Amino acid sequence: QVQLVESGGGLVEAGGSLTLSCVASGRTASTYAVGWFRQTTDEEREFVASIALGNGRTGYADSAKGRFALSKDNEKNTVYLQMNSLIPSDTAVYYCAATTRDYGHTLPRLYDAWGQGTRVTVSS
Repeated sequence: QVQLVESGGGLVEAGGSLTLSCVASGRTASTYAVGWFRQTTDEEREFVASIALGNGRTGYADSAKGRFALSKDNEKNTVYLQMNSLIPSDTAVYYCAATTRDYGHTLPRLYDAWGQGTRVTVSS
């Protein structure tokens, strides 16, 4: 079992930046990739980005391309989501999740473990 803890959310003005962190513990050796998702009150969880822990391969939603960047520190079991040029529609609770699969990283149902979420609010 993998446990995930997100941090780094907060209130930021439009155009600002935030860096979210996702720290994993437990049986992390079986984790193939970590994904970030976001959710507003009445929406399903939306894929934001993912990174494969072995080869560092990343994938981004169209809404994140050019603004968000993933990085990882395997020694610290931590994945970072750097978010730049934030806009009000980025406001959501952001979750990181871990999967043992090497496919389907945009699909929430294929992830095995989830963090509790960290709230990001972007003011206009």
